[in-house]
Amino acid sequence: MTKDMTSGSPMKHVLSFTIPLIFGNLFQQFYSMVDTIIVGRLLGTGPLAAVGSTGSINFFIIGFCLGICSGFSIPVAQRFGSKDFSDLKRFVGNIIWLSAAFSVLMTLLTVALCRPILEWMSTPADIINDAYSYIVVIFWGIPFIVFYNVLAGLLRAVGDSRTPVFFLVAASLLNIGLDFLLVLVIPMGVAGTAWATVISQAVSGLGCFLFILKKMPLLHVGREDLKPRPRYMKRLCGMGLPMGLQTSITAVGNVILQTSVNGLGSVAVASVTAASKLSSFFSTATDSLGVTMSTYAGQNIGAGKPERIGKGLKAGMFIGSIYSVLALGITFFFGKSLVHLFVEGSQEVIINQAYQYMLVNALFFIPLTGVNAIRLLIQGMGYSKLAMFAGVFEMVARGVTGLVLVPAFGFIAACFASPIAWIMADFFLILAYRRVMRQVRRWGK
Repeated sequence: MTKDMTSGSPMKHVLSFTIPLIFGNLFQQFYSMVDTIIVGRLLGTGPLAAVGSTGSINFFIIGFCLGICSGFSIPVAQRFGSKDFSDLKRFVGNIIWLSAAFSVLMTLLTVALCRPILEWMSTPADIINDAYSYIVVIFWGIPFIVFYNVLAGLLRAVGDSRTPVFFLVAASLLNIGLDFLLVLVIPMGVAGTAWATVISQAVSGLGCFLFILKKMPLLHVGREDLKPRPRYMKRLCGMGLPMGLQTSITAVGNVILQTSVNGLGSVAVASVTAASKLSSFFSTATDSLGVTMSTYAGQNIGAGKPERIGKGLKAGMFIGSIYSVLALGITFFFGKSLVHLFVEGSQEVIINQAYQYMLVNALFFIPLTGVNAIRLLIQGMGYSKLAMFAGVFEMVARGVTGLVLVPAFGFIAACFASPIAWIMADFFLILAYRRVMRQVRRWGK
């Protein structure tokens, strides 16, 4: 079930590890899109805008949790690469304690502050109640989100990118079924789609847990492994917290931008909601490449083979660039037709604005590939704090766009917010990558 990426063709390893991740992420985005389609088609543009208005704060909180989960897996990947399986198990034992603590803390804080945050973001009065009904359920489900992503991260750390996808696909199908049940049969409104997501995450996490229990003895821990160890917890927090903060720092810019878009009215919010869902769907390959780079770098650093890292990055950028061109072509020719999935054909303003937003983003998918691939490669090598600063560049770019450009130029400025952020982050990451590689090579000598 495991995959050792410390020998053999980097291109082959990167491609074979990434393909299952892309497939899984596409399904994840698919059921997220189904949520949005059901809300937009069955509940109307108001509830659609309500769900969309929570996107940035959702990314801020859930992204922090996912970043921590990814960071926790890096020492495990490094120990797998070095074949130090006893130390690997001790890391897994301490991950359990830290994950439980973070889950409880984040759930209590976010549920308590949910409504005030939406009010601070100037969420339009006609959609704020639906927005709260949706996002508070998502926050109550944080323990289940962490449960799945920690276990999936551990499996990927030892080279198994397929098993988490299997349970993710099963959860996606369950989510779609629950969407219809909790919106059509049991009319729970937007809260129904949130409950569908939380329940599905819980099921996928349970599936990963049972799989590890029965098929992955490498990740089994005993009483001695479960002993809390400050040195291990410090190392895990040193990896996890910067990755979580990096996502949250990036999300601060999204919150500022979303606040500015909220000021443009519900129609603009609905346009960005539909376009963001579709753009996220098409950008899944770049996200998957980032996860691959993290595992690839972690294993090879652990094995003492830094000379393989550059070859892996080149393979990842080549694959990502090919995909980016294909995604741009699909967006250009079929973008408007895809927007029709979310709104009625009579909503011409929303359709045109959403298409414009999608097309501008798709033009810059290659820089986005660089952001995900290089940043997670650096993090996989153990330099999470350095990679975190890329999020600062993204935050500044989106923040300036939201505070200055959107009020001055309107919706078109919002379309360019992410591309500007990606280019600024790439500028920093390329310099950071060169510095890290010089340092690693020097230590290797």
